[in-house]
Amino acid sequence: MSDLIEGGAPAPAPAPRRDFIRELVADDVATGRFGRAPATRFPPEPNGFLHLGHAKSICLNFGIAQEFGGTCNLRFDDTNPATEDVRYVEAIKRDVQWLGFRWDGEFYASDYFERLYAIAEQLVTDGKAYVDDQDEEAIRTNRGTVTSPGTPSPWRDRSVAENLELLRRMRAGEFPDGSRVLRARIDMAHPNMVMRDPLLLRIRHAHHYRRGNDWCVYPLYDFAHGLSDAFEGITRSLCTLEFKDAKDIYDWLVEAAGFERPPVQVEFARLELDYTVLSKRKLLRLVEEGHVAGWDDPRMPTIAGLRRRGVRPEAIRAFAEVIGVARKDARVEIATFEHAVRDDLNMEVPRRLCVLNPLKVVLTNYPEGEVEWLDAPSYPHDVPKTGSRPMPFARELWVDRDDFMEEPAKKFHRLAPGREVRLRFGYLITCQEVVKDAEGRVVELRCTYDPATKSGQAPDGRKVPGTIHWVSAAHALDVEVRLVDRLFAQPDPDDVPEGQDFLSALNPASLVMIPHAKAEPSLAEDPVGSRYQFERTGYFYAEPEGSVGGKRVYNRIVGMRDSWAKEVRKG
Repeated sequence: MSDLIEGGAPAPAPAPRRDFIRELVADDVATGRFGRAPATRFPPEPNGFLHLGHAKSICLNFGIAQEFGGTCNLRFDDTNPATEDVRYVEAIKRDVQWLGFRWDGEFYASDYFERLYAIAEQLVTDGKAYVDDQDEEAIRTNRGTVTSPGTPSPWRDRSVAENLELLRRMRAGEFPDGSRVLRARIDMAHPNMVMRDPLLLRIRHAHHYRRGNDWCVYPLYDFAHGLSDAFEGITRSLCTLEFKDAKDIYDWLVEAAGFERPPVQVEFARLELDYTVLSKRKLLRLVEEGHVAGWDDPRMPTIAGLRRRGVRPEAIRAFAEVIGVARKDARVEIATFEHAVRDDLNMEVPRRLCVLNPLKVVLTNYPEGEVEWLDAPSYPHDVPKTGSRPMPFARELWVDRDDFMEEPAKKFHRLAPGREVRLRFGYLITCQEVVKDAEGRVVELRCTYDPATKSGQAPDGRKVPGTIHWVSAAHALDVEVRLVDRLFAQPDPDDVPEGQDFLSALNPASLVMIPHAKAEPSLAEDPVGSRYQFERTGYFYAEPEGSVGGKRVYNRIVGMRDSWAKEVRKG
């Protein structure tokens, strides 16, 4: 396997922990149930990019292998030629590597087509499978309901010889798509409807991205999945709860194929995250219909999107650990994920100043043409990192327009006429005059500074309640800032009025472009891909695709706090 891509630090050996799945694996090891070390796998279908839900499964499968001295394979369940592509394979491998995991074996279900077909013939020979001429609609209708048994196919009792002949002709490509399928012969009255003669193989005259045109009969997921696990010696097949009903066919097939000590399927709750959709089908719609710029749009919950946004793999692994593994589905608050991201960045990234909505300040009593260089610490005292950078201070500054109010509200402690505030790392200043343009818009503040109050000093002991950020106007970098926010405006995007779908819940403010923000000049020396806390604003990432119009671009990774909590309380 290739080395980790840049940014994908190997996942550290996890601390001992327990959940119901790990308890099962621990018992397997203690009793020697499988006669081999624990073996797991992560088996994505290469028909889209991985998302946070997949990250949870990745951390679980690879984590168990690490904790119990076992193995974890990466297997691509590529049995549907119509939707799969090698670019998705490469994206998946990149994402798993970036998350910090290495797989022990790389496998493809498409490499098992010959073995699966041989098992199909054996099932027919054993009287456990037959070729059905019914179309898809008839098969679905005749399956029955949860309260009534299904109706057997008119072709259910074909002879073994006839079934084998038809199956081989299917394999040879003699029949058109949808004309015949291979079904298991189990029980049309089975209480689990999955077991009512499930489909095993179907005809698809389609080009496969790996096998070309070699095959025109493709295995259904239920047929390929469990047997692929068995081929690879997997011990515990870990899957989400929507596959619970498929466990019976999983067990039936590996037993019918004659495997001793077959893998055992265990289900756990999938990730359901507020303000997010974690369905490949829905994510694909977002991409194809142009609601986002691509699978790696920083608003997307894909691993590629989160990486582009600036989230670190350590934060995703920490999130997976916090939410744990449960037996029942439950929605997770997105604030939990955002907290994990903040908690990770807080101890790692340097602090910088950036003004998003610039308003000019002129210090009328500061000497014209003079520049003073202030020493600004890059980390607060409670972060175990050190370092500082010089910040130019001059007569003309930029401050954030939101830090000025001409008629201040009661609890507003920032700039206002006659008000005094402290400039971060700098001096106390007092607003003396407000300059407006012809339309009455404030365009400049004329202030005075107190030279005796540098960097927290105040000989007379006076204190002010407000501290604001700023940059020197003459030295500031003109940068573009992209305020990335939640893609949907409500916790459950599917909870929409009748006749609408999840797209009606899109958040129109999920991406706000600020083309003329002003940043301190020290950022010019840092490489693309650097992360910062822009003080009082949030955590930001230098866009990995570089500049726009010569300006650096910064994506907001996460805000300083959960600004949505207040809005929810208002509602």
